[in-house]
Amino acid sequence: MDLRIHRRALLLGATGAAAAATTGLKTPAVAQNAPIRLGWLTTLEGPFATGGQDSFRCMQMLLEQHNSQAGGRRIEVVRESSNAQADVALARARKLAEQDRVDVIIGPLSGAEGIALRDYSRTLSGKTIVNGSSGASDTTLRNASPNFFRFSTDGTQWMAGLGNHVRRTMNVQEVAVLAGDYAFPYAQVFGFSLEFCRAGGRATYLFSPLGTTDFSSIIARIPRTAGALVVVHGGTDGLAFMTQYAQAGGNLPLLGGSIMADQTMLSARGPHRRIMMGMVSAGPLADVHEEPSWKEFVARYRARWLNEGGFQSPSIHGFNYYTALQGVLMALEQVRGDVGGDQKAFQAALAGLRFKNAMGADLHLDHNRQAVSDIFLNRIEERDGRAQTVTFGRTPQVNQTLGVPEAQFLALGAPSRDNTGCVAAS
Repeated sequence: MDLRIHRRALLLGATGAAAAATTGLKTPAVAQNAPIRLGWLTTLEGPFATGGQDSFRCMQMLLEQHNSQAGGRRIEVVRESSNAQADVALARARKLAEQDRVDVIIGPLSGAEGIALRDYSRTLSGKTIVNGSSGASDTTLRNASPNFFRFSTDGTQWMAGLGNHVRRTMNVQEVAVLAGDYAFPYAQVFGFSLEFCRAGGRATYLFSPLGTTDFSSIIARIPRTAGALVVVHGGTDGLAFMTQYAQAGGNLPLLGGSIMADQTMLSARGPHRRIMMGMVSAGPLADVHEEPSWKEFVARYRARWLNEGGFQSPSIHGFNYYTALQGVLMALEQVRGDVGGDQKAFQAALAGLRFKNAMGADLHLDHNRQAVSDIFLNRIEERDGRAQTVTFGRTPQVNQTLGVPEAQFLALGAPSRDNTGCVAAS
């Protein structure tokens, strides 16, 4: 099946195993005829296209498992593609909501896209947007929308534990942070720096625009005093940087942002794989994790997709979209497929969900409809003849302010290239 779809709407047919029905509940009469329409919006163009393809794979796998039904009603899917740019994501979301008349949108993938859809969701009546994989912290932390829900942790949360590990366990005093110059990397940089600098670390920050292909000037500016590199890039940007750093003979210990140490990078061929061995990162998942639910999920993913363009294990984007769809299907079961009444009952069901994600981590939403869940420390190792991320640490129930009181955290200001979160402990 070809998942490289560009601005093409597709109705997803029903295949797979039967859905688990909610016992003792009668299905509303509307379920006999009208399907629930889900809009799936991800990035199939631009630097994160491979992650976007995996997002569709993981959601389709889950929907097939549920026989394309929820709450006694058939599910129809309309797919749309963005290119990681906020204006394009907004245009595609408008098409889904206003022309295709979907009931729920699941997406987008990238940080600035998420903020744009958060703002758009405020204008929608009787519709809901559930975040796909976009990880900018401000999407839900500031100016949260009652119509926007995020079942994945954000970019700041994904770095929980890494700053302390680098400073206190690895005993690195100074790092160079190389990051993309847009909303998601700002969140990751902030999460890392908040811990690292409060533990006494120092950092130099080198930002580059999304879509950069030549990193030679950035590499030349890495301070000689740096004891390690923190690389917060992903997709084709991450591949370009790591390839050029390897070719330049770079040999500093590497620490990865969450979308750097991912199968979208590790599955690509090139000199970058040699220097990535041993890289430590943090995030919501890993390739190798001993939780039975994760092993079962990876086995199902490989059986379904390995021969159709899939990775050896799901990408971070695929995992996050899968978790988002889990939440949507559970809430639809609770309300027996009823998405009427301005979706108030459906949204209340979403807000009240508590479940374990595929990694076996407990997950619930906070007052801003933002996920609180576990974050893992990972190391890239050679396992079964290929590079894989392996969990070695776990930070339980990480909230969006990393345990800092919310008013105090908000007073630090929004993450940006000029507000990196590097504040020394008082």
